[in-house]
Amino acid sequence: MQTTIEILGKKVLVEWSASADKKLQDLAEPLLVEMELYFSCLIRKAVRFGGNAQAVNFTTAAPRLKIGFRPVMTKVCKVSDFEGELPLEDFPIVRPEAFVPKRLTIDYRGGNWMGEFFLQKNQPV
Repeated sequence: MQTTIEILGKKVLVEWSASADKKLQDLAEPLLVEMELYFSCLIRKAVRFGGNAQAVNFTTAAPRLKIGFRPVMTKVCKVSDFEGELPLEDFPIVRPEAFVPKRLTIDYRGGNWMGEFFLQKNQPV
């Protein structure tokens, strides 16, 4: 399945597998999916699902699928001082639309949601 949504005025191609679509149909509430772009000492991409998705705004991609984008940064850069997740804060990018991903893929395998996003539309999965 696939659809195109708009986030911050930019088009994002959202693709999800048949197994993900089947699982979505079983959900009572829409699944929140966040594309997190992390800026700090390094750059990291992460896709977060459900309660782990903390974007401020979500766009409906399907009746039970909502997609958000959240650029974040760490409050400090000394990674060795922390165990587990580092404390994050929203990153005040002047032009966040310049960083909106072009493509998001979602799958459901082995009882887990998985996703990956791409900054270029034609990057292979």
